[in-house]
Amino acid sequence: MKQLFIIYLLSFSFLFGSNIQLIKQENPDSNATLLVIGGIHGNEPGGYFAASLLATHYKITSQNLWIVPNLNQESIINNSRGINGDMNRKFSYIRPHDKDTEIVKEIKKIILSQNVSLVLNLHDGHGFYRKEDKGSIFNPNAWGQTCVIDQCQLKQNQPFGNLNEIAMQVKNNVNRKLLAKHHRFDVKNTKTKYEDEAMQLSLTYFAVTHNKPAFAIETSKNLSSLAQKVFYQLLAIEEYMKIMGITYQRNFELTIENIEKIIQNYGVLAINNNFLLDLNNIKKILRFIPIKSRSNDFSFSHPLGKIKSSKGVYQVYIGNKLITKLKPQYFKVCQESPEGFEVIIDGKSSFIKKTSKFFVSDDFKVVKIKGYRVNVIGYSSKHKKDETDIVITKKDMNKLYSIDKSNNIYRIEFYKKDEFCAMILAQFR
Repeated sequence: MKQLFIIYLLSFSFLFGSNIQLIKQENPDSNATLLVIGGIHGNEPGGYFAASLLATHYKITSQNLWIVPNLNQESIINNSRGINGDMNRKFSYIRPHDKDTEIVKEIKKIILSQNVSLVLNLHDGHGFYRKEDKGSIFNPNAWGQTCVIDQCQLKQNQPFGNLNEIAMQVKNNVNRKLLAKHHRFDVKNTKTKYEDEAMQLSLTYFAVTHNKPAFAIETSKNLSSLAQKVFYQLLAIEEYMKIMGITYQRNFELTIENIEKIIQNYGVLAINNNFLLDLNNIKKILRFIPIKSRSNDFSFSHPLGKIKSSKGVYQVYIGNKLITKLKPQYFKVCQESPEGFEVIIDGKSSFIKKTSKFFVSDDFKVVKIKGYRVNVIGYSSKHKKDETDIVITKKDMNKLYSIDKSNNIYRIEFYKKDEFCAMILAQFR
């Protein structure tokens, strides 16, 4: 019998404090590290979704890759350039009481780490950069479809310090793989030290003034889809990796169709390590979610996952997308619970691990376990508080209580006295 166990969650590393999510892929014989930063501007999803795909769908086979996919996470979920002002203008000076102070301090430490060899800051910019003015979208003031540098060169003999040469090579190689001719990339040199006071406050200029090679990748906000932005971001990142000698395996073909599928896969959310919710095709609101009144642990398989609490409701975000809302029912949580439960599925006995999902064609029955009671959410038992040893079919379920929009997935909750212990999911075929 086919079963699906959803138990895999990415292991994310939080360094230099708890404000920044730093995902590392490292190899023991490496001598170069690429640092990729997404989401410094919360309304530029091409950058942070590209960083997310890089973290979850690439395997680095030589050298090192560090990724901060969601630097300005509160601005991301609000789809705002910066809810506390422009974070990319706070790297020369930041007021001590600025709400972005700790994040800026921490990303500076990461950038200045001895391991970091080159920095990429991912953006979506207005229009399509052209050296000559060809209208409101195609002009020298546009930022879209550029490899941005602050200056041509760092100190002599600095590895990867030939910024203009590297950016030109990336631009030329990306332009061989365009989806449309007008998408072409160019190199934009802001000549920051002498000509751009605003860019003197930026992340990349902070890096180059500390002799760290740094570039911005700007895809155009005027591209027709998020998938196109992510496509060009990944094309450019791969070119930088090749220049650095970083080899990788990508588990998908780099096409718009595949990228669209990936960015629409929101993964799973684990709560308090005793149940999972599949965030794909999930209903807009789920009620009576058993959690603690405080100190809940929310863990996402998606790097852009975030919980925002508002008026007693937990809003679940992936990037700037509101996926669902959880209305809680508060319980004490068991300190210990069984690792799994016996369920008769379509007439055959199976051991189902907690925080997992099983498939059922006809019916299921949860076998009685001493000291525990079961609540099958959506099934109404008139005479029993414990819903074990009852054969349940899909027609017995109230679809209002399914967790998915297709009304196929239902929660099975386990309690010890009045304490919540664990949940498994039943998915009808």
